[in-house]
Amino acid sequence: MALLTFTQQYEAGDTWLANCCPHPNLVRDVWDAKTLAPIPSGEEWLVAEARLTSGYPKLVRIRAEQRGPVLADQLMDALWWLVPLDAAEELADVRGLVVKPAGWCLDCPPTGQQVEGRMWITHPDGSGQLTDPVVLAAAFGPGGYRVPAEAS
Repeated sequence: MALLTFTQQYEAGDTWLANCCPHPNLVRDVWDAKTLAPIPSGEEWLVAEARLTSGYPKLVRIRAEQRGPVLADQLMDALWWLVPLDAAEELADVRGLVVKPAGWCLDCPPTGQQVEGRMWITHPDGSGQLTDPVVLAAAFGPGGYRVPAEAS
């Protein structure tokens, strides 16, 4: 399997992210203007939100290969995970996380850029991988996520 350049990885992520919106060309136009594009949740993914200051330590408990896209905004002290459409029930009682309803818009920069203080900590890569809500819930638990013994 050939390795992709950063530019190719970012373009694949941007294409996937723009296509999550009903009007992908408008998303690209907004990005070309160096501003954030509002992309609604509910078609491809939902958004789980946490405070950046308390959520980042949980993020690093999750192995990189198990993380879907994660967006951060330092000025707003916010961190957003893209999670599967059925994640709301699994994450409903997780302290420190709020799952936004379908139709809620996440203002997104392009994959490889920081815009208005927002940047992807884990970039969309075009694969559609999302963070498993079970893994995310476990990371927010007191002991953090632990790899099952048979997976080691």
